[in-house]
Amino acid sequence: MSQNFPPFDDTVQLEIMPVDFSDESPIIQSADYNSDEDMLPPVVMRTGNQDEEIGKRKGYFIIAVLFFINLLNYMDRFTIAGVLKDIQNFYDIENREDGLLQTIFIASYMVFSPIFGYLGDRYVRKFIMTGGILFWTVVTFAGSFVPKEYFYIFLILRGLVGVGEASYSTIAPTIIADLFAKEQRTRMLMIFYFAIPVGSGLGYIVGSNVAKLFGQWQYALRVTPILGLICVAMIIFIVKEPKRGMSEGGTNLHHTSFLTDLKELVKNKSFIFSTLGFTCVAFVTGALALWAALFMQDSISIQGSKPDQASVSLLFGVITVIAGFVGVALGAEGSRRLKQYNPRADPLICAFGMLSCTPFLFFALVFSEHNTAATWALIFIGETFLCLNWSIVADILLYVVIPTRRSTAEAFQILTSHALGDAGSPYLIGQVADLLSSNFKGDPQSPQVQFYTLQLALYITPFICVLGGAFFLATALFIEDDKEKANKLTQVLVKVQEGLDNPAGDPLEGEITITSSEQAQRSRPKTNIA
Repeated sequence: MSQNFPPFDDTVQLEIMPVDFSDESPIIQSADYNSDEDMLPPVVMRTGNQDEEIGKRKGYFIIAVLFFINLLNYMDRFTIAGVLKDIQNFYDIENREDGLLQTIFIASYMVFSPIFGYLGDRYVRKFIMTGGILFWTVVTFAGSFVPKEYFYIFLILRGLVGVGEASYSTIAPTIIADLFAKEQRTRMLMIFYFAIPVGSGLGYIVGSNVAKLFGQWQYALRVTPILGLICVAMIIFIVKEPKRGMSEGGTNLHHTSFLTDLKELVKNKSFIFSTLGFTCVAFVTGALALWAALFMQDSISIQGSKPDQASVSLLFGVITVIAGFVGVALGAEGSRRLKQYNPRADPLICAFGMLSCTPFLFFALVFSEHNTAATWALIFIGETFLCLNWSIVADILLYVVIPTRRSTAEAFQILTSHALGDAGSPYLIGQVADLLSSNFKGDPQSPQVQFYTLQLALYITPFICVLGGAFFLATALFIEDDKEKANKLTQVLVKVQEGLDNPAGDPLEGEITITSSEQAQRSRPKTNIA
């Protein structure tokens, strides 16, 4: 039997839902917790007129689907980079326009992320993802038919791809958070974020080799739309919608006002500093993703050899996959183990990754003129360190932000990290390279000029890594307090949901106190949330 309470002043409503043990064992059980603060009841998800537990097996199927879709997203995103030289020749464009391809995609992605974040905290998330991925599939496929005279139509269509990806990236991690908690969540996020390096690497590999096989780069953009349709079907028939806060014991937690969400996120220091740190990660990865393969082709040319675009993209793709796989795994496993001894382990690992990445990227650029093998080795080590933080940053967000704000927080982080990171870095690197080309003699499009100008422009990235490390160190100063506050606020939501009275006022602002005198006087305890 459900019990409804009067809305708070920001229209928060909490509902009691029954517990059903008839299905397979739930993902989260009270026995999984070790402290009084973590003792929460088993949880259920309501589907139609019945209550259905999301068991472990079903949860793992959902993770597999989310992983596949995330892999496809990144595979599509970096297919362009794998055939960038062909696109440059086909549309007769310069470096700044190459960079604009990535910039307009990221700009669209970050602008629409807050919209989908708002929707994701308030409406059925699987339907939002379904519509977004279907839209992304259509515009990606349409982009492969744009004639050479209409580059800016191709540019617009690549921008619209970002709309579809925004619908997924802001929502998928919050579904994982509602299915799993604590160490299980860390492991599932690690699996989910394996899709970033693997998908990115496959983008280079599949894109360049499909283009080579069919003799036209356009076919590289026709692989992912077919797989995208399969993803739509899997979301509809496999993915179940968990209740927000389900893994923390909530079954029907509702949102606060959007303005309240933003105000509370801005005051969350761990969230802000980790977002700024991740912005630096996005800046560096965005620059390398677009320019590294083209840069290495020019590097091979000035050393007297003839580069093959497909081979270079294949090698860079393999390096990206392996470095990402190793980096994400080491980061997540290191986080899981070190948090047992140091509650600040997550931001410290992220800072270590960024600062360790710096010298390897720097010397990769130095050696690129002389030794291709050494350059590839340095890029691999640098990318491995850079990837340590992918799943950790997501985990930080999920445990310092309460369940009903997580999609909004994801959207805020995406907007910030891309607006100041990889939305501008590919274009910035291309623009700096083009400006520097005026100081070199010869054809600006020659491999020699292209190499030296890109080399100088890419020296920006090691300095951004140092800045990112500083932001993660700042995160470590506040992470314990912010995590404890989020846990307490979530517990209050669960208790109110179970039947506690709530006075007027925003339930999620200020300190939490439950007065023993009121509990002794009333059969239903009163929670004062000032």
